[in-house]
Amino acid sequence: MLRSLTVCLLLLLAPAFHLAAAQAPAAKQQVPAATQEPTVPHSQTPILDRPLVERYILDELKALRTDQQDLERRLTVEITDRELAVADKSLNYANVTVTYFFYIIAGVASLIAFIGWQSLREIKTNTAKLAAEQLQSITEQYEEKFKILEQDLKRKSRIITKNNREIEIINEIHTLWLHAQSAQTPEQKIAVYNEILTIRPGDLEAMTYKADAAMEMREFNWALSLCNRVLEVDGSNAHALYQRACAFACLGQEEQALSDLEQAIENSVSFKEVAANEDDFTNLRSNPKFDILIATSDS
Repeated sequence: MLRSLTVCLLLLLAPAFHLAAAQAPAAKQQVPAATQEPTVPHSQTPILDRPLVERYILDELKALRTDQQDLERRLTVEITDRELAVADKSLNYANVTVTYFFYIIAGVASLIAFIGWQSLREIKTNTAKLAAEQLQSITEQYEEKFKILEQDLKRKSRIITKNNREIEIINEIHTLWLHAQSAQTPEQKIAVYNEILTIRPGDLEAMTYKADAAMEMREFNWALSLCNRVLEVDGSNAHALYQRACAFACLGQEEQALSDLEQAIENSVSFKEVAANEDDFTNLRSNPKFDILIATSDS
């Protein structure tokens, strides 16, 4: 539980770190132009210069998935042991019950034979028949219960196998995301994103970051196509709207770019500061509507 709270706290603080990193270039604008350094987007910052919060969060998530897998296995073993113990106690209770019942029948039959109502042979036959019927009934009941228990165990085994496979896929995708973060060129990033999409087709996050890499390669139409595919599934995806706005701006379609940028800012306020320093919006800086969006973000 403490580890989960730590991960949640870091997830809440991570946007603040990114916001501080984005505000740093704005503070540097007060320094004379001769001493200013060019602004580098966060996506192009080398992996060694980024804060370790992201890696720590990913490691904590991996540890949580491992703990969850171990907990599921332990729970399955414990439930199975308890069910088998209950079945064993039930069979023992049935055996004792039948034994006592047999003793009662034998005593009553002996009493009846002694009085003279039936012969000893008839008492023996009837007692054996009644005991056999009772044993048969109890055996059938427990066979049915064991069949139900076996089916339930098979179902749980299938679920556990499916979950294990899903965990393996998540771990593999997690490794690929780490490779994408350490990639030095957009081409290398796109290759990693393609591997992720091969494992999990239709991954919206992978397609959005692939569009980001396409923008770095100045493949605006390709990035626009990827963003459209994402927005067909999730029309309110702020990251895809922002990337499509960048593509429209670079293609000279100012109205579409401003419309997508406005929706992206409405869905995620964090894109306000990013848009103010985005190089792809150079063509929009003379547009009054863009100035209004930037003025809104400053306020």
